[in-house]
Amino acid sequence: MPQPNYLLARRLADIGLKQAELARQANTEIELLTGRPGSVTDADVRRWLRGQTRWPQDRIRICLEKVLGASAEDLGFVPRKKRTEAPEEDPVHRRRFFFTAGGSAVAVGAFGPGSPSRLGVNDVRLFHQDYVVVLRHDNAGRGFKETEDLALELAARIRSALTVSTTSIRVQTMLYRLSAEVMTSAAFASIDASAPRRARAHLDQALSFAGLSRDGEALYHVWNHMTLASSQRENHAEAVAGAEVMKRSSIARRDPLYASLGHLRNANGLARLQRRSEALRALGDAERAFVRATDQQRPEWINFYDGSELDALSSFMWAALGEHGRSEYCLHRTLAAIPKRMIRNRALYTAHLSLAQARQGELELACSTGRQVYRMLPSSSRSRRTARTLAATRRALVASGSKSRDITEWIEEFDQWN
Repeated sequence: MPQPNYLLARRLADIGLKQAELARQANTEIELLTGRPGSVTDADVRRWLRGQTRWPQDRIRICLEKVLGASAEDLGFVPRKKRTEAPEEDPVHRRRFFFTAGGSAVAVGAFGPGSPSRLGVNDVRLFHQDYVVVLRHDNAGRGFKETEDLALELAARIRSALTVSTTSIRVQTMLYRLSAEVMTSAAFASIDASAPRRARAHLDQALSFAGLSRDGEALYHVWNHMTLASSQRENHAEAVAGAEVMKRSSIARRDPLYASLGHLRNANGLARLQRRSEALRALGDAERAFVRATDQQRPEWINFYDGSELDALSSFMWAALGEHGRSEYCLHRTLAAIPKRMIRNRALYTAHLSLAQARQGELELACSTGRQVYRMLPSSSRSRRTARTLAATRRALVASGSKSRDITEWIEEFDQWN
């Protein structure tokens, strides 16, 4: 009778990783290691957790160790037989490493002094690990400046490595795609800082790298953030045009999840242009496409778009149409389902909930909800989007003319936090 793997279950719980997400990250590592896509599914993860697979295949086990940051034995896996002495390392695969300013190691082939290095798939994997760190910093709400600086520094290191090294076309393409992803993360940090012009400059670079990579997913990623930057500049017609590019892209035609996000971005832009019937039709398209989406391996950046995010983005559309009750309903659904690790998004949506309540005249409740944001995000790491949303709540409270002690105290607290 197989024994459940409690060590693996505890490790997943400690780092907040779901089964499907572990499978996706493991497949990414397998592709970087072997050059071929991995085939791990959440069903495989369940077999590991039940103890039915006690010692995964070598390539899978190595990649699991990298994703989870622990040895296979520490993750509860049991070797089939005792390990024998490792064979002598093949000189062809021996590498020297130099460490860049950010700490990533870049492999240097066995060239003579002064010869150019050659980048390989292992170097892509190392840079990719740093990219995952950037994404985790962003989700944890550690501050837009730190996230943007980390992303820009990583992009600079990738460009430098491409400049001074030789590489195959395949590895070069992978690095261009990664550069596009990293610069898009820098742009999102700028959006979170309410700096859309700076975000647009980052996105222009990201668009160039995505074009060089000839990768449809990377191009879609850039356009997704283009729509956000346009919306933040109040250029909603441009945001709608960008969403049209997203929903008509090749990746959206292949994968309903991408189609759903494109339709939902379109719905938000149309709502801000007060094109109500078109916005509602786009929302319906987004919801139907989302239902058709299946669980499969996708890039890390789009992991944010789950049911809780669909509700959150729907709430923005309802708010733009002036239906704050519907907006509040969607936000409650979001906050009930959003993963705990996504602190920045949780704080942002809590701020929007406070605003929705204030706009419905529920002033004391809005104050209570707004105080939750203070506890989630200290002033040193707050999102300016979140602060601007709470500032809108403050304006609504002031406009109410209420002299309630609770409301006046909340306004003072906001001024100190902001």
